Amino acid sequence: MYVWDFLFYNMIVNYTDAGWQIIMQRTHGLLAAQICARWKISNQPVRWMDTLVATAEHDDVYNEFEDEALLNENGGPVNFKMSRFRQDYCERQLQRAISKSRYITLLMAKHIRFVFGKEPAAMDFLKALKSKEKLWLSEADTTEKEIDASYALLEFCDAFSLLICQNLVQPEGRKIEISNGPDQKTYMLSALADDCITVQDWPFETDAFTVWYECRTLNQLSFNSTAEFKKALDLAKVELISLSIQKSHGK
Repeated sequence: MYVWDFLFYNMIVNYTDAGWQIIMQRTHGLLAAQICARWKISNQPVRWMDTLVATAEHDDVYNEFEDEALLNENGGPVNFKMSRFRQDYCERQLQRAISKSRYITLLMAKHIRFVFGKEPAAMDFLKALKSKEKLWLSEADTTEKEIDASYALLEFCDAFSLLICQNLVQPEGRKIEISNGPDQKTYMLSALADDCITVQDWPFETDAFTVWYECRTLNQLSFNSTAEFKKALDLAKVELISLSIQKSHGK
């Protein structure tokens, strides 16, 4: 697995020549949903809309402007890879999902298990969560197989979005693994040109589409308090980045 294994909360932070590039977790989720929305119609999960909504909202519980754990010991912004299990956040995420759809709740539960399945601090919570899932499956009138297929797509789009947001697309056309899709194929990502990438083998309905996401850049590298950081984040100029995803010839 790659660096998204520990994702759940906190912003995505990239160090650039201009300073800290910040991408909000909810922005990353929206990008994942843009990718999901283009999935080939014939391969879409049975509960398509629930899957799409869950992909868009899988990190919505986190709001950088409401949280306090935003700085590391050096006063720099905390990157998502530094995040660890927080039961209150997991419970909040599940409560939000329960009020909308049991199917979405099951996908959120699976995401929590995927992210924190190896953390000792999460074991009791995950054990209790597993017992609830049996009831939710019955209430959603679905099966574990359907949930697994939906979640595989969510996780693929999550991983794809994170590669983009972390600027991990490789130069000179070199390939990088995205993840396995719901068809259990391993998909690879590579660049065709500046601001244009492709996926092998092509899993989308159309031969080309464009995605967008927002980011902010802070040239101040350290902050004395969370309040100071939040103010800088709030005042930072928002940049809209667009990226073309195209089918490569013969792929």
